[in-house]
Amino acid sequence: MKLNLTKPLIVFDLETTGLDLVKDRIIQISYIKVNVDQTEIRVNQYVNPGMPIPPEVVAITGITDNDVAGQPTFKQLAASLAEVFKGCDFAGFNSNHFDVPMLAEEFLRAGIDFDFSKCRLIDVQTIFHKMERRNLAAAYKFYCGRKMEDDFVAHKADQDTEATYRVLQAELDMYAPGKQEEEDRQLHNDIQELADFSKTNDNVDFAGRIVWKTMTDAKGNVMVDADGTPRRHEVFNFGKYKGWAVADVLHRDPGYFSWILSGDFTYNTKQVLTRIRLKEFNNR
Repeated sequence: MKLNLTKPLIVFDLETTGLDLVKDRIIQISYIKVNVDQTEIRVNQYVNPGMPIPPEVVAITGITDNDVAGQPTFKQLAASLAEVFKGCDFAGFNSNHFDVPMLAEEFLRAGIDFDFSKCRLIDVQTIFHKMERRNLAAAYKFYCGRKMEDDFVAHKADQDTEATYRVLQAELDMYAPGKQEEEDRQLHNDIQELADFSKTNDNVDFAGRIVWKTMTDAKGNVMVDADGTPRRHEVFNFGKYKGWAVADVLHRDPGYFSWILSGDFTYNTKQVLTRIRLKEFNNR
């Protein structure tokens, strides 16, 4: 369906060196400018971030330091982009949570105060999540083919438990290798595989204060174990030591451990940190 536009729409996506709005930088910007008359302009531009691209980002995006070497920095592109984007609305996938804030930061770092408050911001992911509900009732109807209210009493723990069990069984039936041709839509009836597939982050503690990070050597190469598995270690995901290995901080600043234990952090975070500290103590 053609978009009913009253002013141009920029449909865009960014690739970046990471997810930190302060520290990370754009390495690729792609956009489609859809004009009111339905004509379209497509642009894809690598951007030199002025910093090495982390190995984990290279693995995900395929964009290397060589790809961005010699490419313009965002500061060099900012004025022309601001002119192209002037008077436009914006659309992206998860863009209201990340891409628009990152783009705003990059404009400000370049000395350009691009006012996104005057733009209408459309997040395709938000539309997807709001229109295609992701609660238990929606899952039960999708996988089991029946309305949950016809089989269970809503908001009762025992009823929800039974419905959840049936949904899990139906998921294994639907995504069984014999039922699905594409490998990325297959799930084996294996608890470890299901647990791995269920992970949505690299949190060590549930609050995400400590996360797993792939270890690299001085040259930025990923370090691997004897079996080729990438080595990972725990790093802080907040505060003045964000991005630092927990073990290094415990040695460098022992008082930080005490500060967290006496601070307003979850018991789980304190438990995880204590386990790491004991592990480091035993490895001395």
